Amino acid sequence: MLYSPLLPVHIAGGIAGILSGMAALIYRKGSARHALAGKVFVAAMLTMASAAVYLAVLKHQRSNFGAGILTFYLILTAWLTARRRDGETSKYDWAAVVIPVALGVLTWVNGIRVLRSGATSENGVPVGMNFFMGTVMLLAAVGDVRMLVRGGVYGAKRVVRHLWRMCFGLFIATGSFFLGQQQVFPKWLRGSPALFVPALLPLVLLIFWVLRVWIGKMYEGSQARKAQVPVQKETAA
Repeated sequence: MLYSPLLPVHIAGGIAGILSGMAALIYRKGSARHALAGKVFVAAMLTMASAAVYLAVLKHQRSNFGAGILTFYLILTAWLTARRRDGETSKYDWAAVVIPVALGVLTWVNGIRVLRSGATSENGVPVGMNFFMGTVMLLAAVGDVRMLVRGGVYGAKRVVRHLWRMCFGLFIATGSFFLGQQQVFPKWLRGSPALFVPALLPLVLLIFWVLRVWIGKMYEGSQARKAQVPVQKETAA
């Protein structure tokens, strides 16, 4: 097996990313602890993803190569979304759209290839995961195009864009670790359904936070409309 000095960097970045990502989701949004955990998460995940891409090229692992690029793209665009003001975009965003489009199309094509060969999985990965990941990539591309056409994202939409990309990037890390690296766990735990809990937790939290933001937006809009309704005073007969 090929060894690279970047392998410990990749592992350390992944572990730090998982821990800091969970911390960022737990701490109150806008607090100093949340901001610190978020900064550590971004740095760790970008390091992990960069090392993953290099190792994938070294070992000729196409799926890991795509996963590394996707993770880097998701975390970077999520961080930029949080850093920017409402309606702020960059010309580089147009170049970034190429990443999810290319990865989404290639992932779908690979899934179709596997199905046509009569198989239901490739390298232990169910073919359904190809279509799931490919769809997520294409939806990310649609979101980028809509943002650019509309001149940026505003308010709750900007928060949702930041949240889902951060959480999905974290899901890639937890899924890769708890399900893809089971050899690091005790033998009695390998293959256990219990490992699906930490692996899928970021997806559950993604749904929770997105719904919370949207419901909060709807509630605030309802309250604002009520405040604008004039109160009719009864007149004496």
